[in-house]
Amino acid sequence: MITVVAILNWNGLNHLKTFLPSVVKHSIGEGNKVLVIDNGSTDESCSWIRQNYPNVELLNLEHNYGFAGGYNRGLSGIKADRYVLLNSDVEVSEDWIKRVNNTMDEMEFSACSPRILNLSYPSQFEYAGAAGGYVDKDGYMFCAGRIFDSFEDADSNYKDDREVFWASGAALFIDATSWEEVGGLDEDFFAHMEEIDLCWRLKNRGRKVGVCGSVNVHHLGGGTLSKSSSTKVFLNFRNNLLLLLKNEDGFWPIFIFRRLILDGIAALRFLLKGEMSFFFSVAKAHLVFYTLIFSFLNKRRIENKAKQSSSHNKNGRYTRSIIIDYFFRGIKKYSQLDQSKFV
Repeated sequence: MITVVAILNWNGLNHLKTFLPSVVKHSIGEGNKVLVIDNGSTDESCSWIRQNYPNVELLNLEHNYGFAGGYNRGLSGIKADRYVLLNSDVEVSEDWIKRVNNTMDEMEFSACSPRILNLSYPSQFEYAGAAGGYVDKDGYMFCAGRIFDSFEDADSNYKDDREVFWASGAALFIDATSWEEVGGLDEDFFAHMEEIDLCWRLKNRGRKVGVCGSVNVHHLGGGTLSKSSSTKVFLNFRNNLLLLLKNEDGFWPIFIFRRLILDGIAALRFLLKGEMSFFFSVAKAHLVFYTLIFSFLNKRRIENKAKQSSSHNKNGRYTRSIIIDYFFRGIKKYSQLDQSKFV
């Protein structure tokens, strides 16, 4: 089993100095390799890697192609049985690759992530994936261990291996054959939610996505775009709409219209709180979404065809509204949700 740990870097020298040592220490050997894909950095990242880690493969891209484009170009031609898409601000531990690989083999997962814990608060789950991701009936994402801004204790929760709807892109294991089958990441997303789209497309083709509850990695978060970034707000709102248009079942004008209304309520909330940049980011996200509708309808036809030719896997869908559960019913923990409402 050859596993390539691929780290995408863009002007992240400080993160490389902090986190690459643990990745190299616990990842190279037994057929495993570490690859840094540099997304056109202008700092000293590449020269530092060459000087300090000659056993790390380095691929220089001439431009910043975003998360999706960078990985697509970087992994093109890389021979491996399994890829690990690892953020540059993630700390790993001993035997993490072997243990996740064993879980994938035993559970027949095509993609999988370990539990994602907060580096600053190690007993708490981290925003980007926590203990596995789910999607509610309106296309809102949440995780075991994290619903919106409510986080659960990681020491005593969700340590089992189980199937989920999406796995975190902070540390995403994926079979090379599955990666090739779906054509990698969708570059129209550029960054944010592209790993959810990848997992959704795998499930459209009958594949299984899971979480390895016995392995933890620690994620700093906000390494490229902070949570308070208006660009991140724009990408999240735009990409969530694109994600639904491309993959969701049903008559798309109805569920897209419903989601646009819900987005409008969120934008109004930003406005009332005086967060004008976020308000305009939502408006911009909708305007850009309109320009991409026709190209994504073509992608939707491809995904609908894939669903018809395979055993469409819906495991991990939540048939209720996480918005209503969280804001109106006071449910702050995944464990409090009615498990009978999951597919």
